[in-house]
Amino acid sequence: MKRALLVSVALIFSSLISLPSFAAKKNDPTPPFPKVVFETSVGNMTIELYPKEAPVTVENFLRYVDEGFYTGTIFHRVVPNFVVQGGGFTWDFQRKETHDAIINEADNKLKNEMATLSMARSSDPASATSQFFINIKDNEALDFKKGESAGYAVFGKVIEGFETVKKIEREPRGLYRDRPEAPNYPVIVEKAYRLDP
Repeated sequence: MKRALLVSVALIFSSLISLPSFAAKKNDPTPPFPKVVFETSVGNMTIELYPKEAPVTVENFLRYVDEGFYTGTIFHRVVPNFVVQGGGFTWDFQRKETHDAIINEADNKLKNEMATLSMARSSDPASATSQFFINIKDNEALDFKKGESAGYAVFGKVIEGFETVKKIEREPRGLYRDRPEAPNYPVIVEKAYRLDP
């Protein structure tokens, strides 16, 4: 009887000790980052997103992912030792219809470092829609600089499968006279989806 009582007290005590640990996890200010998988014709990559720093951009990107928009698109612009760009055209260079453009969140202190994703845009800083690019190297020239450059908004990073990006970089180009930066054989996004936490 005495032994059973001691065991019960020990179990209660151990459960009380574990409570602060559980509370700390529940109130962790840095929850798991959303992740997206891109399955392409030359390999896969996993992308980690940063909604705290780029809330509008991440919400926009995930909207396209959830709608299946990126499936069937290609990486249409490859500039070795600079960027790989995709998310807007089909294999035959037909531009896909997009949602409205979003604000430019390039002033979020995230840098255009190797393996990061940024929104592609025109000369208008607030013109980004669905297209994004992956930095092949650190591209400081693309960062926001107050009073100098509106910059390009970083919102994620390739955390697995950067070798796929490097494969895309090595694809032969030049077959299409009006699109000299496009790979000769389309690098297609076969599937893009959220990775369950």
